[in-house]
Parts: sequence; C-alpha cells; structure tokens
Amino acid sequence: MVESAIQLYTLRNADVPFGELLERVADAGFDGVEFAYRVTDENPDAVRETLEEIGLAVAGAHVPIESFEEEFDDTVAFYETLGCDEIVVPWLDQEWFASREGLGSGIERLEALEDRLADRGITLHYHNHDHEYVALDEGNAEDNEEGIGDNEGGAGKEPHTGFHAFVERSEVDLELDLGFVLKAGDDPVELLRAVDGRCRLAHVKDVDIDSGELVPVGTGDLDLAGCADAFRDCGGEWLIYEWEGDDPLASLEDAAATMDELV
Repeated sequence: MVESAIQLYTLRNADVPFGELLERVADAGFDGVEFAYRVTDENPDAVRETLEEIGLAVAGAHVPIESFEEEFDDTVAFYETLGCDEIVVPWLDQEWFASREGLGSGIERLEALEDRLADRGITLHYHNHDHEYVALDEGNAEDNEEGIGDNEGGAGKEPHTGFHAFVERSEVDLELDLGFVLKAGDDPVELLRAVDGRCRLAHVKDVDIDSGELVPVGTGDLDLAGCADAFRDCGGEWLIYEWEGDDPLASLEDAAATMDELV
C-alpha cells in the first residue's frame, strides 16, 4: 500500500516548536514524515513519543553520508530511537558521477555503508538531484554498457549519464526525486518502471519545463497520475511531498489533499 509523507525540509523555516510542527502535519492529513536536519536538535525519545501520540509514521530520514562515516554508532542509535529504519543519503557531489573512476568509488562508498546499516536492520537509499545527470567520462573503457538512459532508448532521453550508469552498476536502493528527474530531461514514469523494486520511496516535486524552475506540486509538468501509477505498480511504499517555496505551512492542507489523491 502506498502512503503519503512530507519531507520536513519543506518546513525547515517554520517558526514553530518541532512538536507542534509534527502535529500540524498530522492534522493536515499526511500519513508520515521524512526527517531532515532540524530533528537532530531534538530529543529523539520525545519526538518518537509525539509521533506515536498523533499517529504519524516515519517514512525515512535524510542523513549526510559523512555523519555515518564519522560517528556511525551514535548516528545509528539516534535514528533507531526515532523508529527510523529507512536512511537516505541526500547528496553526493557531481564529481562522483562525472567519471568512471569517480562513479566506481562513489558506489563503493555507498555500498560499504549499505552493508553496515543492513547489519542493524536499516535500508539505505540514494536521493538524486539533477547534477548527477552529468555526461559520464568513461575514459578508455571498452565496456560502456547500454541500458537505462542510453541513446538507444532506455528510460532517459539524454545521452548516457553518470546517474544512469549509477543505476545500472550499483544495487543501492533509490529515492527518486521525480521533479529533479524531469528537470534533468529524463522521463520519471519510464525511470520508475525501469528500476522496478528499487524505489520504495519517491519525492513528489514539480517543475516547469520551459523555465526550469521548481513550482508547487500540481502546477508544473510532472505527470502526477502517471508517476503514482508506476510507483504503485513497482512496489512503492511512500510518496513524499516536498516544496521549497515560501510559506509552506499555508499550503499544508492543500498539499496533503493533493497527495491523498495520488495514494
């Protein structure tokens, strides 16, 4: 069953106590939350108690990879206390996707963390932006695979990119950001179907293709219904709303209603 959540980065600047913020999310009608940043300033026991009281589930958390590489046990313990068993690395710099060597090293880095988290019962995901869609320099490699996103008609519409190669050559689960996929010139519906089974979390973000600007969900060019159908068909679990515009609290109920229609 697909459920709706909100990425709390959306509400990062809301000037209300964290507990009240969670209550507003629940009152708006979301099923769950995905944490980012601000939660690390809170008492995890108190946050979990609030979540249980108001009936919000934890869809996952965005955590910089460096937090695990520098303080693995403490970082894992914090999110375990929250009841979070889905961890998302939200960003790797473009350099990790621009060359064959960088891509290989980036995949090794993620898969090493994936193995350590799996030992604790936690699943790792990678969340894309559009900078991963850089042209991939394969050097002198002779095994430039065709597949997702190549010129012969994979999921993407651009030449083979670092992100498509990452999808092909790694086994890390994905949290596709559908708006950034579209912004990069790829087809979100086709990509969801191509990665069948690897994308249980997805960000619902919208973009105006002509301007290249991110816009409120439902006002841009993202095929919301098509994405929702593909996500459901491929075993997706959480569609996660995100909006980086002004005054997101004012549109919280409308956002929850939009997401409710998709799930």
